[in-house]
Amino acid sequence: MHTESIREFALSLPGVTEHFPFDDVTLVFKVDGKMFLLLPLDSDVLSFNVKCDPEKAVEQRELYPDTVIPGYHMNKTHWNTVFVNGELSATQLKDFITDSYQLVIRKRKATKRN
Repeated sequence: MHTESIREFALSLPGVTEHFPFDDVTLVFKVDGKMFLLLPLDSDVLSFNVKCDPEKAVEQRELYPDTVIPGYHMNKTHWNTVFVNGELSATQLKDFITDSYQLVIRKRKATKRN
């Protein structure tokens, strides 16, 4: 995968918008006004940050120590940084993004019910 394919995939998910709220090199994807994916555009090595269930975040870091690390500049409990370095397939990378998206959607739906 490359930057544009990650962007296109994120935007294909229902209700997703893209923004540059921090600077002009960090593309942020939101659903229902909440971030679920950050994509730095100025990095030497392509990577992205995704929201994670805390237990799953640790599990992913243990399974892929060269590819998944605690979220760079993010809450280390709830975010992972994923490097696009060839260890994970495009399908696996999309799964990280989809899981993050669904985590935000589920939380927003639960909040709206209460």
